[in-house]
Amino acid sequence: MEDLKALVRRTAQPGRVVWIGLRPGRRAPLLQVERCIVGARGLEGDHGASDKRAVTLLQEEHLAAIGSFLGRGQVAPEDLRRNILVAGINLLSLRDREVRLGKAVLHVTGPCAPCSRMEEALGQGGYAAVRGHGGVTARVVSGGLVVLGDPVMPVD
Repeated sequence: MEDLKALVRRTAQPGRVVWIGLRPGRRAPLLQVERCIVGARGLEGDHGASDKRAVTLLQEEHLAAIGSFLGRGQVAPEDLRRNILVAGINLLSLRDREVRLGKAVLHVTGPCAPCSRMEEALGQGGYAAVRGHGGVTARVVSGGLVVLGDPVMPVD
């Protein structure tokens, strides 16, 4: 039997970048882009630059779950105001690990809790629907270009 530490570090497959959004200002509509530069404090052109929460990532698979909790179809990634949407890899399994997206390397710092604006964006129950499905935050280890379709994989 394999040791638990090895099982925890294993992923089934690499993920991929499927959507990128920049928040040019507080409460401003997100700009969907095909590529971005990750700088030392986050995505260039994104107002939310900080250290521990420099980049926010969300799993595409969670959009349908959130919509289901609201009694409707899949929600749009821009409604959740995260930077990068990925598919095919469990982001929560990458907590406290480094992950490569295109040319950038991020350190996943933890879950990204929903903000009170989820009621405004998604309607009644929006905040509750996003709890546990809001993605993760990450700090930048090394910057670089990220393009739609780039692989997302842990750095070991």
